[in-house]
Amino acid sequence: MASVTTRTLLEMKQKGERIVALTCYDALFARLLDASGIDILLVGDSVNQVLAGASSTLSATLEQMIYHTTIVRRGTERAMVICDMPFLTYQVSPEDALRNCGRAMKESGCHAVKLEGGQAMAATVRRLVDVGIPVMGHLGLTPQSVHALGGYRVQGRDDAAAARLQSDAKALEEAGAFAVVLELVPAPLASQITTALTIPTIGIGAGPACDGQVLVVHDMLGLNEHFDAKFIKKYAALAEDVREAARVYAAEVREGRFPGPEHSFGK
Repeated sequence: MASVTTRTLLEMKQKGERIVALTCYDALFARLLDASGIDILLVGDSVNQVLAGASSTLSATLEQMIYHTTIVRRGTERAMVICDMPFLTYQVSPEDALRNCGRAMKESGCHAVKLEGGQAMAATVRRLVDVGIPVMGHLGLTPQSVHALGGYRVQGRDDAAAARLQSDAKALEEAGAFAVVLELVPAPLASQITTALTIPTIGIGAGPACDGQVLVVHDMLGLNEHFDAKFIKKYAALAEDVREAARVYAAEVREGRFPGPEHSFGK
């Protein structure tokens, strides 16, 4: 089965084929999701919240992202693996971004990196693309700017904000980004941006008109019961399955029913 590349994604947009993306943080989930035909595995800095228990993505480190991207890459054969670059690893200067993004790609084996921001990041995106580092953009609700944005809120509701997002999206395309994530953007605006761009848009809370969709895998599987949002659809309820399995295991251990003869070794 052919691997997904930036060219694959562009061809999918041109053909009207929807792109499927999920976050992924380890080799086990990577194998499962890759075998299920997921096109993009995004190693999001959301790992800092989902697995590390932090209140935001801001304290994620480059070493943390490289580690998780490396193990996701080990479990992947077909999907494109994208490393989400953490806060202050690319905003300081284009050269700083080049060093850090280059290190992420070299050490993890990922296929691309993702950066947040629009026109202000265009020069950085161009610098990276010029040396062969594929870049996915990210607009709308950008979690690394959550404090500046006043919380996790839908972006682009008024005309001025909508115009800025449209300009930002075009600037990223012109700088060479191969795709743009649109997060918490009104569906009509996301549709307009998707139509205006030749590169794919990947939506999360941005309506059905985007060229693809992404969700946090733990949210989609119903594992993260402490977070719920309008844009999430839970395709399973695995948190209760995990609790029930642990309860049964604990009961069997305490009652001496596990391990049984079939789980034990003789001489």
